[in-house]
Amino acid sequence: MKILSIETSCDETGISVVEQLSGSETITLLGNALASQIELHAQYGGVFPAMAKRAHAEKIIPLTIEALTSAGLLTPSSVKTTASEGNNHRELIENLCSKEQEMIPVLIEFFNTYEKPDLDYIAVTVGPGLEPALWVGINTARVLGAVWSIPIIPINHMEGHVVTAAVIETPDTDPKQYVFKNLEFPVLSLLVSGGHTELVLAHSYGQYDKIGQTRDDAVGEAFDKVARMLGLPYPGGPAVSRLAAEFRTKGFENPFILPRPMLHSQDYDFSYSGIKTAALYTVRDLVTLPDSVAAKRDLTEDEKMALAAAFEDAAIEVLVKKTIKAAEEYGVQTVIVGGGVAGNTYLKNQLSSRAEALAKEGQHLQVFFPAPWLATDNAVMIAMAAVARIAARNIQTTLPEDLKANGNLSIASAV
Repeated sequence: MKILSIETSCDETGISVVEQLSGSETITLLGNALASQIELHAQYGGVFPAMAKRAHAEKIIPLTIEALTSAGLLTPSSVKTTASEGNNHRELIENLCSKEQEMIPVLIEFFNTYEKPDLDYIAVTVGPGLEPALWVGINTARVLGAVWSIPIIPINHMEGHVVTAAVIETPDTDPKQYVFKNLEFPVLSLLVSGGHTELVLAHSYGQYDKIGQTRDDAVGEAFDKVARMLGLPYPGGPAVSRLAAEFRTKGFENPFILPRPMLHSQDYDFSYSGIKTAALYTVRDLVTLPDSVAAKRDLTEDEKMALAAAFEDAAIEVLVKKTIKAAEEYGVQTVIVGGGVAGNTYLKNQLSSRAEALAKEGQHLQVFFPAPWLATDNAVMIAMAAVARIAARNIQTTLPEDLKANGNLSIASAV
């Protein structure tokens, strides 16, 4: 079984090819291509959907060629396409790719240049995310599936993050090979990124109940906004974490304490708007000079480090305490963390330490984080979600014309 996967939910264009042999638990990554838009959006301090869409449209076919070539599945066409065949492809492509007019000639050239590859499925992210960006990947999948007559599996982006944290890479193999951890369901998933902060109870792959979510800002979004307050580059999460870690090595008492909204609420929802606003007021009070509303000063490096640590302490404490509380209430033995903020070292240390403390008290709780390169958006996680659904016999294929983008798609919803 070979799967081509496509991911374009935000500012990463990803294409991958995986293979799983019949009767084997091992999944082999045959090809993987990824293009980041960080430099494009950094000058604006955030992702602009229209710019992201254009960048995806420029990169997606070259990346598809790269991934399929790496997988050894792409060969030049041995038969020159006739005018009538070319026109048939054109009509089909134009009907399915009406939202990406600039891609039509590129797709026509692609199909005229290469043979149909040996693929069993195409998996594509259909949401959540930026809808203009999602449509680029979806329209590409629609055209590939229709022209090649290959079934398409719609995948929830957040399910990709859940599944990836449950994958183990087999060491010292080339190409890379993976197997799924033997998890005992239900499993609790903490999903944390620039757009999402959610606690999800997974009953199996493909069956999820959302038990908590942010009521305003996502934790990754709050990291980015605090980074801008401190004059740090985009993306802000890693920059804030580096300063916070540097402050902790000094061993000083932090002069700043930020609130922990909803820490003691009787539910599993989150709120990060209050922490962000408290940080903004703290910065404003520090930089405003006495007796002058207009005159400002710059934050010192020590103040930046202390504020970064104060923010990260507050943000992570809420995540850890609510996750542990939910794990105890629902009686789960496994917590998996997914999304870009899963790469946060402080979150990993705090959550793992709390799980170890529970183990000493006789409560078994294991915590899994994805490999750092799989924590951020990529196509491999979309392929793994498709593999997991197929293994669980929870596969849903969709006709090309029925594929739709849903920027607000919930992990608890059917795709």
